[in-house]
Amino acid sequence: MHYTRLGRTGLTVSRLCLGTVNFGGRVDEPESHRLLDHALAAGIGFVDTANIYGWRVHKGYAEETIGRWLPARRDSVVLATKVGNPMSDAPNDSGLSVRHVIAACEASLRRLRTDWIDLYQVHHVDRTVGWDELWEAMGILVGQGKVRYVGSSNFAGWDIASAQEAARQRHFLGLVAEQCVYNLVTRHVELEVVPAALAYGLAVLAWSPLHGGLLSGVLRKLADDTAVKSAQGRSAEMLKTRHHTIVEYEKLCAEIGRHPAEVGLAWVLAQPGITGAVIGPRTPSHVDSALDALENPLPDEVLAQLDILFPPIGHGGPAPDAWLG
Repeated sequence: MHYTRLGRTGLTVSRLCLGTVNFGGRVDEPESHRLLDHALAAGIGFVDTANIYGWRVHKGYAEETIGRWLPARRDSVVLATKVGNPMSDAPNDSGLSVRHVIAACEASLRRLRTDWIDLYQVHHVDRTVGWDELWEAMGILVGQGKVRYVGSSNFAGWDIASAQEAARQRHFLGLVAEQCVYNLVTRHVELEVVPAALAYGLAVLAWSPLHGGLLSGVLRKLADDTAVKSAQGRSAEMLKTRHHTIVEYEKLCAEIGRHPAEVGLAWVLAQPGITGAVIGPRTPSHVDSALDALENPLPDEVLAQLDILFPPIGHGGPAPDAWLG
């Protein structure tokens, strides 16, 4: 397993983070616990969830599932969860008000059966709440010892900058990580999100590194009638417009003798500024495939071929140079 620091902090994390969005509905509790055990045994001690995950059963189910596994292993796990999405129809049960952030954190702690959250992430920007209010809430939680670090998810580059400047005025550490969608077919974060994160010392954690299964051998799975996640959602939508490219991608993977899922993940892990990737396995073999991607990086010539198949925006690299002539 490869380890690194979480942005500018002294916290060490595995470059693969076990995402739990499939817990409940796609993965039952016994299998979820087997996945967590398998990942931890392989050195993946970084676990990511959110208070809404498990919504196919009920919101909070994924945290509850983790909570029935975590206590005996707490010191071996860096635990991340998220706040901000609606947990009910009640008017104060969503968003980033001081009231909701603190109440949501306490509810997550109860479900997770732990005294602290290592990385408490803002799931989305709340444009109705100012940064001062968010940092007031997070400052209370950090001061109480319930949260160690604060992160963001799905932020724009200017959100990262404005949030950090507000934190700096309060002499608060602010954000230490941004979790963003990033993969071969979704490269817009290269323009401003990754540069902003690097400038402010944030780790960058890529979620959906295989674009919901699109880059995990979707064509073969569809032909074999074995597609699960890749037959729906963002994968199915993107396949409508990128079918020819995916054909060429799977052909390239076959030529180099690597599984498409390994190739897609290895590409993400090789990109500048990327701290790690959040994987969403449903079986232990999916975890093993991710480990193979980490341990066996792609050669430069394959990375170059992938850039031709899935070109970056404009000239590539950060804005504004990416679109200047």
